[in-house]
Amino acid sequence: MLKHSFQDLQLSALGFGAMRLPVLKDGSGVIDVTELDRMVDTAIASGINYFDTAYPYHEGNSEIALGKSLSRYPRETWYLADKFPGHQNVPGVTPLDPEEIFEKQLKKCGVEYFDFYLLHNVNENSLRYYGNPDNRFMDYFLKQKELGRIRHLGFSCHAAPDALEKFLALYGKQLEFCQIQLNYVDWTLQDAKTKVEILRAAGIPVWVMEPVRGGRLAAFDEETEAKMRAFRPDESVPAWAFRWLQTVPKPTVVLSGMSNLQQMQDNIKTFSEEKPLTEEELALIAEVRANIARLIPCTGCRYCCAGCPMELDIPKLLSMANDMAVTKSFNTVARYSVIEDGKRADACIGCGQCARACPQKINVPEELHKLAELMAAQKSWDEICRERAEAAARLKKG
Repeated sequence: MLKHSFQDLQLSALGFGAMRLPVLKDGSGVIDVTELDRMVDTAIASGINYFDTAYPYHEGNSEIALGKSLSRYPRETWYLADKFPGHQNVPGVTPLDPEEIFEKQLKKCGVEYFDFYLLHNVNENSLRYYGNPDNRFMDYFLKQKELGRIRHLGFSCHAAPDALEKFLALYGKQLEFCQIQLNYVDWTLQDAKTKVEILRAAGIPVWVMEPVRGGRLAAFDEETEAKMRAFRPDESVPAWAFRWLQTVPKPTVVLSGMSNLQQMQDNIKTFSEEKPLTEEELALIAEVRANIARLIPCTGCRYCCAGCPMELDIPKLLSMANDMAVTKSFNTVARYSVIEDGKRADACIGCGQCARACPQKINVPEELHKLAELMAAQKSWDEICRERAEAAARLKKG
C-alpha cells in the first residue's frame, strides 16, 4: 500500500470511506456487518490505515458499525475520521450543539479521541452556520484539540472557489487539511483545479472524496472500455480515475466509498504502486470527460432528500434521467413505472429546497421537470410489454 506523509504520520494513500457500506440483500438498508468485518480485515491486512465516517451516513449507523469493526484491532493501528454536521443546521432553529454531537459521536464510535475531525460540507448554504462566529463551534473544537480528543482538525468542502476563499479567510489558520470532491470530470466541471490551487497556496493538504464520482467513472460504454483495456489490459475501469489522481493533482489521501470486498481488492491492487497516465491516456480521459460532463452531475450524496416536502428519492430520479440521456432504455422506463404515485418526478412542487442543499449546484426542480416530461412522452411499461409479447408471437409463427 502506498503511503503519504502528513506531518509526523504515514497515511495510506487509499482511505476507506464509510458512506456506502455493504448492506443486507433483503432491501432493509441495514449494514451487513459480516461483510464489513471482512472488508476491514482486508483493508488493515493490506496497509489501509485511514477510515472515514460521518454523523449522517447510513442514517447514523455508519459510525456505530465502523467503530465496532475497527475495535477488533489495537487503537494505535488505525486512524479514524469523523465529521461535525454543521451543514445540517436549519436556519431559524436553535443552532446545533457541538458538544452534544461530539460526545455522542465518540460514544457511537467507541473511541476516546478522533485522529481526524472535519467540519462537514462547507458550501454556500452551510456558510450561514459556519460563517457565523456566534455559533462558537470552532472554539469548542479547538479546545477538544488541546485536550487531545481531536488530533487533527480539518473540513470537507463542496463550495465554489470564491466561497472556499471566504471560509479560509475566517478559519484557514486553524485547519490542517481539506477534503474536496476531486476527479477528472470535476477538475473542470466544478473547477476543482482552482480549489486545489487555493488550498495549496494556503498550505493546506488535499484529501479526495468522490474519486469515481459515486460510481459514474466506474463503467462506460463498450467502445470506451475497449479503448481503456487496449492501453491497460490488467487494470479495471475505476483504476483509471485513481491513476489520474496520481498523475495530475497528487493528493495526500484518496477516500473510496467501497461497498463490497471486490471493489476493495481492486482498489488495493491499484494503490499498491503508482502508474501515472501517459499523454495518450490523458487524451482518452479528456474524451471521456467531454462525454460525461453533459450528464447531470449527481453523486448520490442524498443531502437533497432530507428537506424534500414530497419525500422524493431525488438521486434515484436523477440517475434515471441520466440513463435516459444515454439511451432511452425500456429497463429505465420499467424502473420508473413502478415508483408509487406521488413519488415520481411529476410530484416535484418546485420549492427549491433540494437545489439549495445540493453540493453539485444542480437545478434539481428543473431536471425533475424535464424527466417528468420525458417519461410522459414514453410508452407505458404495459404498452412495451404488450408489444414485446406480440413481437414474440409473430416470431414464433415464423
